[in-house]
This record gives sequence, structure tokens and C-alpha cells, in this order.
Amino acid sequence: MTTVTRTPDQKLPVSFYSGDTLGVARNLLGKFLVRKTAGGAMVGKIVETEAYHEVGDPSCHAHRGMTARNAVMFGPPGRLYVYFTYGMHYCMNIVTEKEGVAAAVLIRALEPVAGIPLMQKNRGPKAIEKNLANGPAKLCQALAITTAQNGHSLQSDDLYVSNGETVLDADVVTTTRIGISAGADLPWRFYLRGNPFVSKK
Repeated sequence: MTTVTRTPDQKLPVSFYSGDTLGVARNLLGKFLVRKTAGGAMVGKIVETEAYHEVGDPSCHAHRGMTARNAVMFGPPGRLYVYFTYGMHYCMNIVTEKEGVAAAVLIRALEPVAGIPLMQKNRGPKAIEKNLANGPAKLCQALAITTAQNGHSLQSDDLYVSNGETVLDADVVTTTRIGISAGADLPWRFYLRGNPFVSKK
């Protein structure tokens, strides 16, 4: 397991997010997602991501154009696109590429590395450490992320992505996305090989 002795503070620059969406999705692996609340700071290592793009991806929310719901996806890179689904869950995406192009990376799973008691409090008494953030809805609940953070800049001080561990290509699994029907054949999911906090191998 990963441990951190202090809250990581080396924020990734906006230029990191403006790159190709598949590259950003892969390169987010090993980085630290930092969330600071009144109750304390929480940190999770990103161990699983999925890429979504308006071009050639029928599962992308922006595949048919801009709506009030997906407008953030068309905005500047390095912002959060948070949506509510199934009437109960929130999912967090990071907007990528240049402004005007609808593309984002869904953060699918985190390895909790700091602020774990607070994550457990947010998730409820039945949540064990392995399952605190091993899914997009779980990690949003663990880190208290809702649509209130939709459009949030990752250059802020209360919610950002920090530089993290170097991840070799040999340690990355590239495979198809899960939980979707359209575009299910696209190999746009990335996760850390052998990491026990990945949502699904």
C-alpha cells in the first residue's frame, strides 16, 4: 500500500489536462487526488480511469452535442465534470483537451492513502478500507464530492490532483470500459496492474 507523510501539494498544471484524452487517462494513474474539507484532508492515489470523447464514442455524454448537463465538458481543461446518476450517485470526471472539445476522464477508483477515517465516516460504518473508493460513485461519496463541485478548477486549494508516483507502461493494464453498452469495445480503460483497489480486473 501507498503511504504519504504529508498532504501532497504539487498541483498538476493546466497543460497536463489539455493533452490527448487517452494520454491523460493513462498518465493520471499514480497521481494523488487531494480533497480538503472542514473535517480534514483526504488523499487517494488514482489507480483506475476511463476516457470519454465526443468523437467516435457513443457512450460519451456529449456525443449528441452540448446540453445544460454536459456543458462543462466543452469548457477549459482541468475542471471537474460531476454528474448525478441513477437518482443516487455522483461520478467525477476531469475535463481534457482544448476548450470547445468535449472530452473527459472518469476517475474510477482510488487507493486511500490519507484521511482514511474521514473517508470511512463519509462512506458509512459498513465500508471497509478496500471498498472505500473502488468505484466512481464510492470515491465521490468518500471524498464528499457532489454536483456542487461541477465546474470546479483543479488549480484550487481544496480539491486538486498532485504529482505522484512514476508508473511504468508494464504496470498499466489497458482494456475496455465497464458499466456501459454503447462503445463497450473501445479499449479506453486504464488501471494499475495488481492493485487491490481497482474496481474490476
